[in-house]
Amino acid sequence: MPIFSYRSTTLEGVIAEGVIEAPDENTVIERIKNSGVIPLEVKAATSNSFSSKFKLKTNTGDLAAFTAELSSLLEAGLPLDRALNILSEISEHAKMKETIKSLLKSIRSGISFSDSLQKHPNIFPRIYVNMVRAGEAGGLLVVILERLNEFLESSKELKDHIISAMIYPAILFVTGGISIIILLTFVLPRFSVIFAEIGSSLPISTQILLILSEILKSYGWIILIMIISAWFIIRNYVASDRGRYKWDSLKLKLMEDIIKKLETARFCKTLGTLLSSGVPLLQALNNSREVIGNRVIALAIENVSKGAKEGRGISDPLAQAGVFPPLALSMIKVGEETGTLDQMLIRVAVIYEKNLKQAVKRFMALLEPIMILFMGLIIGFIVVSMLLAVFSISDMPL
Repeated sequence: MPIFSYRSTTLEGVIAEGVIEAPDENTVIERIKNSGVIPLEVKAATSNSFSSKFKLKTNTGDLAAFTAELSSLLEAGLPLDRALNILSEISEHAKMKETIKSLLKSIRSGISFSDSLQKHPNIFPRIYVNMVRAGEAGGLLVVILERLNEFLESSKELKDHIISAMIYPAILFVTGGISIIILLTFVLPRFSVIFAEIGSSLPISTQILLILSEILKSYGWIILIMIISAWFIIRNYVASDRGRYKWDSLKLKLMEDIIKKLETARFCKTLGTLLSSGVPLLQALNNSREVIGNRVIALAIENVSKGAKEGRGISDPLAQAGVFPPLALSMIKVGEETGTLDQMLIRVAVIYEKNLKQAVKRFMALLEPIMILFMGLIIGFIVVSMLLAVFSISDMPL
């Protein structure tokens, strides 16, 4: 039976930690609640393994943890200021601790929770603030926080899946590049010295590599400066509106299937969550468009809000935009016709999150052998050139 570690608090704010052996996480939560304390965090004991200690924490992860813990405290009946006070004491990250203290100070001065969150846009995105504001207006803050937690967890899971899929190709590219540089700058120059002493000419392929080696040795620092400068120039250009649009357009052409599935999942998940939380449709559409990372797709669906204002719904304007897959559009249309748009949007998001993971897996399965073949050809060419040089020595007359 798996072992779970947990952190809990009493109504007086006393923090306790421990471990429980249970079949699943829900059982652990129930046992903690039955003991008269409030569960703040429950995780498998294996999360303290060697690899997890070196896992980089993201802002999304910190925000999800804050949302889950705040939801648990409010659900247990604690007032908002007391719950925030407890979270400020137990937070492990200095930046989040200071932010929570700032929220607590604002609330105690009479400012609403949503307005307090709005003062920290780098931590709490607009969708977060708007959902909390809707929860305050409807008296459903606890419910909204639970939905926000689900939304953040699913978004983090999807992001982590994509990042983990890119780790191996990145390592392969770096190690292959370092190997090529070492061969060109340290190994090959030794052959030129040997042949210079013997007085023999090198094979053409080896001569080409030696020229590249000499360029790297003599002008390597200049090349490095040029690469860094080019990177800064490209980054600044991509940061501009025109550059960002062209870059996103290029990415859309190269990875259309993956990007469309990613943006469909993002848009539908956000819009469905906002609508189910009581946010008005027009406001929800504007906030959902902001989470789309690709500017080409974002600009293409600008007229969706206009169509909703005119009473045409969102399925027809989305279809006219031509950027979402047909299945997603059909499901959204059914959701409008049956009055279950928010639920159907969540279903669309779930479907395309699964499809996206499969598409990323297929893409990585294709990318990895291509990179291995490319690096193998380059390194193989260098090795063959070196062997040709060695063999040419045995052909020399004695």
